[in-house]
Amino acid sequence: MKKTTRRNFLKTSTVLTGGAMIGGMPLVQAANNMVDDTIKIALIGCGGRGTGAAVQALLTKQNVKLVAMADVFRHRLDEAYKNITAEDMSDVVGVEGTVKHRVDVPEERKYVGFDAYQKAMKHADVVILTTPPGFRPAHFAEAVAQGKQVFMEKPVATDAVGIRKVLAAAEEAKRKKLNVVVGLQRHYQTVYRNWVEKLQQGVIGDIVTSRVYWNMGALWVHPRKPGQTEMEYQLDNWYYFNWICGDHIVEQHVHNLDVSNWVKQAYPVKAYGSGGRQVRVGKDFGEIYDHHVVEFEYADGSRMFSQCRQIPGTKDAVTEGFHGTNGTAPWPGKILTRSGHTIWEHDSKNDGNPYQVEHDELFAAIAKGEYKFADAENAAKSTMTAIMGRMATYSGQIIEWDAAINSQINLMPDKLSWDALPKVLPGPDGLYPCAIPGVTKVI
Repeated sequence: MKKTTRRNFLKTSTVLTGGAMIGGMPLVQAANNMVDDTIKIALIGCGGRGTGAAVQALLTKQNVKLVAMADVFRHRLDEAYKNITAEDMSDVVGVEGTVKHRVDVPEERKYVGFDAYQKAMKHADVVILTTPPGFRPAHFAEAVAQGKQVFMEKPVATDAVGIRKVLAAAEEAKRKKLNVVVGLQRHYQTVYRNWVEKLQQGVIGDIVTSRVYWNMGALWVHPRKPGQTEMEYQLDNWYYFNWICGDHIVEQHVHNLDVSNWVKQAYPVKAYGSGGRQVRVGKDFGEIYDHHVVEFEYADGSRMFSQCRQIPGTKDAVTEGFHGTNGTAPWPGKILTRSGHTIWEHDSKNDGNPYQVEHDELFAAIAKGEYKFADAENAAKSTMTAIMGRMATYSGQIIEWDAAINSQINLMPDKLSWDALPKVLPGPDGLYPCAIPGVTKVI
């Protein structure tokens, strides 16, 4: 081994084994770690969440290095690079100090465009997928095809076509023993881990009702710029278009829906609900609703009551609660008897930051050559739960799981380029068409 060059060893071992495994790690990767323990990272999607995720990866204890970046917009990539390499990151990602000594992204490894993700991934061992979620199925499938370990943000798709693609890639990732962590960070938060464990142990008996909420005020809007193509405008305002965002019931409320699925260890079989646009009705707000209320039913007959709202001046509520045959769990970290006496209450003084913990645990496993994380399947099914909820509110019909997940409606544009047209376009008045319950077809 001392006389064998790193390049020759990797080349020979790959040919001889055809992709054999050592300690759960692909042989080429394992051999690479024998010579150089640097874990190379590519960031795909350089917005605020991507910047934060990259910094959290670089703050882990392992020998990590950011080596490539990709985005459809050059200005976003440049802003992310500036923030990640700042002397003091507290103003941009809430972290004191700097990680710039762990950044090695020369100009030739800064990729821009719709195919930039494929190029950036080739330089990395781990890819961070933080683009708007409409792109996630294609990006995740490519990462798995290239044999990369993955951190990807939620949600993982915006329609059933994308969900099926993610589920197929998740199976391939398991076969290849590729770690996949998804940013449903409550799974990496101590209070939730302890709370859910106790509920699954039956502390309050059988769960008969879940209550989940993401009610909040308004979000950002980027005014249309002179000369923007429709594709540029929709990507700049991705939150308001279903092909990229999925509506806020998918983009944000998936967190709360996922907690109910986690506790129940199941996914709903049907959904029925209502929603609409009461405040966000102008041309700046694309096609999404500003409120959804959904009743989900599980196979055992239990119900999940779901609310999400984005209306200024209304009461905020972002939480979950459960009712069982022997007690209640009114909010994360609290469990009561039926008569209201406390059974258990979480002590949060030693809790870590779940956004950091998910990266700490992922990169620790990768450094050890361990295969520990396979989050993609659950993330896809919880995302599908949210999509099914959107189908229910948009249509006004009862939507069943099997019909929803097998829907052939594809929201993605037929072509991705700056001069291509998305499938939803503004009318002569500048307003985008939105779903009309009783009229809109969702299956």
